[in-house]
Amino acid sequence: MKSHPSHTPRDRPRAVLGRLVLVAVACGVIFAGMLLPVAGGIALAARDGSQSFTALPNVLDAAPLPQPTILLAKDGSRIAEVFTENRTSVPLSSMATPIRQAIVAIEDSRYYEHGGIDLRGTLRALKSNSQAGSIRQGGSTLTQQYVKNTLIVNARTAQEREGASARTISRKIRELRLAIAVEQKYSKDEILERYLNTVYFGDGAYGIQAAAQRYFGINASELNLAQAATLAGVVQQPVGLNPRRFPVKAQARRNVVLQRMVDLGYITADSATKASKISLSKSLRITEKRNGCTTSYAAYFCDYVLSFIKKDSFFGETAEDREAFLRRGGLTIKTTLDPALQAAAQKAVDTAIPRKDKSRKAVAVSSVQPGTGGVLVMAQNRIWGTSGRGKTTVNFNVNTKYGGSLGAQAGSTFKVFVLAAALDQGLPITTTLNSPSSRTFTGFVDCTTGAPF
Repeated sequence: MKSHPSHTPRDRPRAVLGRLVLVAVACGVIFAGMLLPVAGGIALAARDGSQSFTALPNVLDAAPLPQPTILLAKDGSRIAEVFTENRTSVPLSSMATPIRQAIVAIEDSRYYEHGGIDLRGTLRALKSNSQAGSIRQGGSTLTQQYVKNTLIVNARTAQEREGASARTISRKIRELRLAIAVEQKYSKDEILERYLNTVYFGDGAYGIQAAAQRYFGINASELNLAQAATLAGVVQQPVGLNPRRFPVKAQARRNVVLQRMVDLGYITADSATKASKISLSKSLRITEKRNGCTTSYAAYFCDYVLSFIKKDSFFGETAEDREAFLRRGGLTIKTTLDPALQAAAQKAVDTAIPRKDKSRKAVAVSSVQPGTGGVLVMAQNRIWGTSGRGKTTVNFNVNTKYGGSLGAQAGSTFKVFVLAAALDQGLPITTTLNSPSSRTFTGFVDCTTGAPF
């Protein structure tokens, strides 16, 4: 079967770069020629196009890909995950051979032959698009697709996101320039790895590892031929070819990928036939990945931890920076929560006053370890939610800064401090104090606003 060597940037001499630049400029000249009927105008466009092309940015800022942040309990078990994109980056060695072959076969069959720009595909697309007056045909190489996806991932504003995905000639030329730079910096295997970790596979799955887990409940390293061909086919239309929503269309596309792999010598016709007979709808093992605190067994503690980070300027200059850091940073947050004690505390508050009790009374409990300040327990007789009896997003264990209410009367909490003061002064535990008189205390203020009660 067909295989490819692991090319490195050094394998491609500077002459290749020169040819690629000429190719890019040539594409610009051809397009300019289609728009300018005068020969002199074409020459001017060629000269200006060459200067403009080489003046474009030639460094792709490949910032770390967004990864989920994981909250862990004291024993290392998972409390929750939060993310903007469901993605887990893995090395190329952890991606099964069939997916590497399938994606190259269907998306860029000349991937190992070109230097980032496929002249045939680009000229064909430019001709078609110029005749139509807009971008109608692709022709993008895997490297160009990687550049586009990276620019989208890096975008922080609506304007940047629009610019990264706009169907314009200027955006396409920018991609060509950056694709050349990427090919000079990384090996083919490195680019393929980055591409497969970046690209969207639909249904909220970003990158091949998340896609393998989402659709088949396995790791990317375990993908078989049929599964790999399915996922490779999805890239063309992540929404319209979503295997979960449109299994018939996705299966038809999968078989196109399989035939393409046969045509290119990656697999045998017999292997393709066997894989094409597998029912996609029956082979799916859809796996949900929960995002946020809502379904966590310690939802209010989870929200407290996230609120703590979002309110602390140490984790970012602005609220938006801290939110991005939390949901894109791939953090592992180890907490002091004790799952066994949490379960016991939750059972206790639910028994005292059931969550849907008609009285609507609330009860909450927190347990803090003396000496360390570590929070071991945070429970209340409510279900995390925005509507319905027994549900609330208000955390009765904390103040308003971290998602709590305005507070409640101290009540019997005062007794603990009185007892501690008495013991500190040497009074025995059997001491009895008679206090028949009453007293009104004033001067209390709201801890958050400073306003008097």
